[in-house]
Amino acid sequence: MVLGLYPFADIAADGAPRLDAAAGEELVRVQLAAALALGSRAPEPPGTLFLTTRRVIWVVEGGMAYAVDFIAVSLHAVSRDPEAYPSPCIYTQIETEAGSDDESDESDSEVNGEIELSKVTEMRIIPSDPGQLDGLFEAFSHCAELNPDPNAESDEENGWVHGDEGDEDMTDGSDAEFSDVNPIGQTDDHDITHAVVELQIQDQRFQDAEEADEESNRNGH
Repeated sequence: MVLGLYPFADIAADGAPRLDAAAGEELVRVQLAAALALGSRAPEPPGTLFLTTRRVIWVVEGGMAYAVDFIAVSLHAVSRDPEAYPSPCIYTQIETEAGSDDESDESDSEVNGEIELSKVTEMRIIPSDPGQLDGLFEAFSHCAELNPDPNAESDEENGWVHGDEGDEDMTDGSDAEFSDVNPIGQTDDHDITHAVVELQIQDQRFQDAEEADEESNRNGH
């Protein structure tokens, strides 16, 4: 398992990345003209985004290329709040080899103005066409679900973001930034079913309480 963002150099003549077919890696989605913003830095020039069953690969024609394994993406979400970020994007948090060291800081990912990819903990994917955002998020979620956290102790703890952890934007009480959040290890169907069951239980308790009050009123008269 590779943690953190890393340079990617295995590019074919047509500009597409060479996948690890022996390990069963397959291409899921290609997103043209997608910019990448690492940490608090300005976005890189638009390139081509490749989502595979194993990783996220971003390639600029004739230039740099980055990759991150989905196993290292601890959270991804749709961000549409212009106060949080000026462009609609997919916001991600990346687990690094440094882990969750309280003393670590996003500024540590830069040395003399140069980015240290292995220390980048936040990445935003910015499609040139915001109308592609939902489709991109759906494909991203599908790939993430194919790569569950092997270190998760239980389904309840795997991938959830708690109030005292994660990005500052997620703990300031503003729910507007992230319209869709999909921590790895949780499925939407599970959450919806759980919520429906809870509502049904609450409705039944409410009905039982009403019937008890009506019976008490009749006996009182």
